[in-house]
Parts: sequence; C-alpha cells; structure tokens
Amino acid sequence: MEENNSLVYGLEFQARALASQQAESNDVRFFVATQSLKPNNQLHVVDLNEDSSALQSRIFAHPYGEVWRLAASAHDPRLLASCYSLLKGTQVVMETALLTLPESLEPKDGEEQEFLAFENVEKLATEGYGVEIRTTEFHPTDANQLACVVDGKIVLFNRAEAATRVVAEINAKNVPKFTTGRWSHFHQGNHFIALHDCSIKSYDVRDPNHVVWSIDEAHSQLVRDLDCNPNKQCHIVTGGDDGVLKVWDFRNTKEHVFARSDHHHWIWSVRFNTYHDQLILSSGSDGKVLLTCAGSVSSEAPEVITGDGGGGEQSGGTEPREHLADGLLQTFDQHEDSVYGVEWSTADPWMFASLSYDGRMIISKVPKQYKYQILL
Repeated sequence: MEENNSLVYGLEFQARALASQQAESNDVRFFVATQSLKPNNQLHVVDLNEDSSALQSRIFAHPYGEVWRLAASAHDPRLLASCYSLLKGTQVVMETALLTLPESLEPKDGEEQEFLAFENVEKLATEGYGVEIRTTEFHPTDANQLACVVDGKIVLFNRAEAATRVVAEINAKNVPKFTTGRWSHFHQGNHFIALHDCSIKSYDVRDPNHVVWSIDEAHSQLVRDLDCNPNKQCHIVTGGDDGVLKVWDFRNTKEHVFARSDHHHWIWSVRFNTYHDQLILSSGSDGKVLLTCAGSVSSEAPEVITGDGGGGEQSGGTEPREHLADGLLQTFDQHEDSVYGVEWSTADPWMFASLSYDGRMIISKVPKQYKYQILL
C-alpha cells in the first residue's frame, strides 16, 4: 500500500458500524456491518494483504436486524458484539448479541457459499432494562465481563458460566438516556465512562451508586463519542455536535487540556492512536476524517518545551528533536457522506479505516512525514 494511496471497500447497503480487530496483533483486519431495512444485513470481515495491497473479504449473513454498533473483543479474535434493531410486529426494538466467527474463514472444499454462518450467536437478555441499546463493550482485561448501555442504565454481564447473565446494574439518577460508553483501561478496569447529553460521567462498577467523577456541560451540544488514552490513564477525548474535539484530564474536570474545532458539523467518532497517542482521529457529518496532533498533552510530550504551550516546536536549544506541532495534520476527504466510524488498526499503528453511511469503507495511512517525525 503506497503512501497516500487509500484503499476503498464498497458495501451493497448503507452502514455505520465499524470495528477493528483487537485480539490479534498480526493481521490488519476490520469488521463492517450493514444497516439495511431489508432482512438481509451482512457482516464483512475485511483483511488487508500488505504485500499485494489487496483487500480480501468474508461475508457473513446477519439476519437479526440492522446493525447500529459493532465491538470486537480484546481477548478472543473470533468474538464480536453487535447492537441491532428489528421490527417485531409494528414496533421497532433493539437487541444485542455476541457473534462468534468460525475458526477458519476459508470455505470448505467443494462448498460455494454466498454468505458464511457464525459458529455461535448468543443474544443477551436486555429485556426489561430499556429500549435503546447504544453499545455493548468488552472489558479491557477481564474476558468474561461485558457492559451494555441501555437507555439510562449500564447493565453488567458475566460470561463465566454456561450462559451470559446479568450480574449488576447501574441505574443513573436523573439521566433518561446515555449516548454511549466505554471502559477505562486503568483503575483495575473498575470504571465505566458514559456520555449523557452534554456531560460525561464515570461510574465505579463495584458500587452502582458511586459516580467517580463527572464533567458537566463538557460540550455546548450533545457529546457523541469518547475514547480513553491507552497510555495516559487520566486522559480521554470527546467529540460532539458542536464540532469540537476535546481532550480532558479528569483529575481536573473544570477545563479541557486540549481542543480543536476543525470539523464543520457533528463529530461522530474519536479515537486515540494505540501506540502514539498524540495522534487522534475524528470523523463527522461533514464527510471528513481529520488527523490531529495533541502532542503537548500526550504520553510522548517533550520534557523540555517553551512556556507558550507550543507543543514542543521550540526548546531553547536544549531539545534537539523537533516534535510535531499541535493542530490539524491532515484532512482525508474521500468520503461523500457522513463518516460514522473511524478505527485504528491494532496491527499497524499507522493505518486506519473510516466508514461512511453510503457503505464506503476507506483504509488510509498516516502520511510519511508525520510518521518519520514521530519515530526519528
């Protein structure tokens, strides 16, 4: 895959659910699921062959409903969580299920199948907890623990026994509905961070009544997504309908530590780079994917910088290395519709995928000049 040579993968239907392979570190693999009103939705497993720069896909039937959200397990490379909606009678309902891929994605000898079948599908018991399922998140360190965001609740599941069962429920007070949520990578995995309206709240799952910290009015409009910095435990990034990307240090919730307003419409997705957390991806309804540098607040921030907060551009001669300056690095504008998802590859820290509603997934690379400036 040559520099600035993006690869495009087109789906037959509209889509907004994108996830990257988490548990395997060798393959550049992304999962995409469709959002069609017809009962023929699909899950695409897309692999990149870096030698030939070719994309190879395996397509699974997803007849359960139109997929709104996908998440990949950090522990099992074959396990995914799907949140989907379906029509029951005259009512649209949402469900979530754990999808297990077969051990081999290769078709059996002499077998021609248009769609592959999952090895196992386990629907989680969310009835009675709410109507809108925003996300189902795998715990970062405990392979048996899951959290499902349903309306104004965080429902905790455990997979240790034969069937996945509910073990706890966090019922947020005065919160009608959450937007989404994520596990914190730190604090022994006991904190779950959820978004509500314009605010952010972190809950201790050991004590359903305990709000660890909160940031009220974090954005001037609805907060749509967040991500936790995997290398700096107190930092999260958020994006919302105000088009602003913000980095927060939740040890001081009064003010963000970094902000950019380069999007011209709602931000749908924000992601820290797993290895080089000064690189942040964001995508939005303006059809753009933006690569932003927040080096001054990253785990790789230069030790000696000037007092003007210039991101390490100047260092009075005591710091020979030139660091990337804070700000917008690159705009990727190959999409023609709202970009609902963006995900880094866990196998290649310089590669990422983005997905727009028209069913176009594009795999792109960080431009070489920025890569070398970080590495050299």
